[in-house]
Formats: sequence, C-alpha cells, structure tokens
Amino acid sequence: MGCESPLGREIRDVAATSEPAIDLRLITADQERVGTLTVVGDEPAVALGLNATSFAGMDAVLLAGSEAASRKALDLADLEPGPVLVDLTYAAEERPDARLRAPVVESEARSEAIAAGGVQVIAHPAAVALALFLRRLQTHHPLRRAVIQIFAPASEHGMEGVEELQQQTVSLLSFKGLPKAVFDAQLGFSLLARYGQEAPAPLERVELIVERHLATLLELPGEGEGAPMPSLRLIQAPVFHGYSFSAWVEFEENPGIDALENGLACDWIDVRGADFEPPNNVGQAGQGGIAVGAIAEDRNQPAACWFWVVADNFRLAAENAVAVARQLI
Repeated sequence: MGCESPLGREIRDVAATSEPAIDLRLITADQERVGTLTVVGDEPAVALGLNATSFAGMDAVLLAGSEAASRKALDLADLEPGPVLVDLTYAAEERPDARLRAPVVESEARSEAIAAGGVQVIAHPAAVALALFLRRLQTHHPLRRAVIQIFAPASEHGMEGVEELQQQTVSLLSFKGLPKAVFDAQLGFSLLARYGQEAPAPLERVELIVERHLATLLELPGEGEGAPMPSLRLIQAPVFHGYSFSAWVEFEENPGIDALENGLACDWIDVRGADFEPPNNVGQAGQGGIAVGAIAEDRNQPAACWFWVVADNFRLAAENAVAVARQLI
C-alpha cells in the first residue's frame, strides 16, 4: 500500500527482481491515482483503491505510503483478522503488538521467533545502516565510544521534500521567492540543524526515531552484541536522495586501517580502501547494504578513527521489508 510513493516503487522493484517471486497487489490511498496503469517488474499492473476489502486474500500487507494512509489501513485491518502488516511509516510503532524488524541485522533465530505475529515495523534505514556498521566493528575490534553526524536527504519526506528542494534550487538561481511547505527554511545550498517553526514535522522527530531504533538494534543478540550506543546529531542536507554519515569511533585499542577494512567487509558492507574513491550517496543509489570509505586515523586521538558511510535509504528499507514479507509467507 502506497505503491505510488518513492518507497513503494522501490519495494516493487526489489520484489520483482529477487527470487522467489512475490505476487503483488498495488493499493493507493490517493483517489486520483486509483486505476492508474503502472508496472511491477516487466508486467503491467493497476493501482487499486484502499477500502474494507483491499486486503482480502493477502498474506502480508506492506505499508509504504503516508503516515495518515497507514493509520487508515491499520484501522481497516483491525476490523477483521487478516494478513500480517509490515509498516515502513512508523504509524504502528506505539502499538503493543508492534515488533521492530531489521532482518539484515538480526540473527536467523531471532527473525524466525518474532515473525510469528504482531505488526512488523521496519527500522529506520539510518538506524539499520549504523547498526550494520557498529556491530560489524564491535565483532572484530571492541569499541569504547562513537560520535556520528547523520546527513539526511530531502527524500526523507517523500516526493514533497524532493520537489521542494528542486523548486528552491531553481528559485534561488532565478532570484525568486522560496517554497517552504515542507522545511519552512531555505534548504537549497544550505545545511539545516533545525527546520522552521511552521514545518509540519520537526527535524528532531526523525532524529529521535533513528536514535530509538538504533538503541534497539544494538541490543539484539548475536555478532556485534554490546556495541556502545553512539552520540548522534541529525543534519538536513541539500541532497535529494541517500543518507551519509560521518563517524568518529574510539576503540579499546586501535587495530589500524588495514585491519578495520578487512574486518568491516562482508555481504552487506562494501569497503572502499585508500586506493579507491570514497563512496557517496549518488553512487550508492540503487545499491543494497552500506558502503564505507575514507577511513583515517584521528591525528589527535591515537585510539580513534574517522569513517565515511553512505546508504540508499529507500533500497535499505525495501530490502528489509521484502525480507520480512518472505518470512511471513
């Protein structure tokens, strides 16, 4: 549900290009988009409206539209027991039956144990990316503490955020007034530590979601268990898509850059050594997992190193959501 959103389109792509195949039904809460012809993979598909019968015969429902649409879907699903709900909008996070999920971080045993019931809330992609990074470091080289700056893209707010950044950029170059419906501040050519007072949702809200989800993911049993919770600061960046992270990590004993690169590399982490260009959010678009590079020792703290981490927010969320759906069906 929410098939028309950027996140919904990413889920359609992941589901259509991975095996085994998943049979998708596309649903939209936007009445103007009902009946729209689109595609799933290479096959044509029609977006259906959201109503009391939308979920009939479904094994699982992935909520990827607006938060308001997800709340409406949750109310409809509660009228009659039916499919398990997978929420990517955090609308169901406070429900007593909600379970925070991130299969790329969880051990297999835990994934099977908590997939049995309740609303499956997919962890924020920034929290998933940082949990992958910190737990992998902790597995090989115990951490003492970490400080991480998170640079959020405009797509955190869906197409509305992307379009406002695009319009602001054009308006600034044309010396025109700026649209400020989403950020209530100039984001074009600027970094924001806080939105304007009239912004619909404060920047701090996303920061708290990331912090809350990361704290839960770091406590999961398995490899990397015991990684300390880092200090976080979320900054709104003037980029359209993809998260970037500047991480300062202090170790119990600095293992050296070569050992860090070797220890980090795995299926979900692409490590760029000194012989390669550092990763960036544009190059990571459409790629799963995270990429790490520009690893450098802190000249003023012998036990610490700097890391640059990037992740495609929609891809990481979609991969985790589809993984949960496969466990359920």
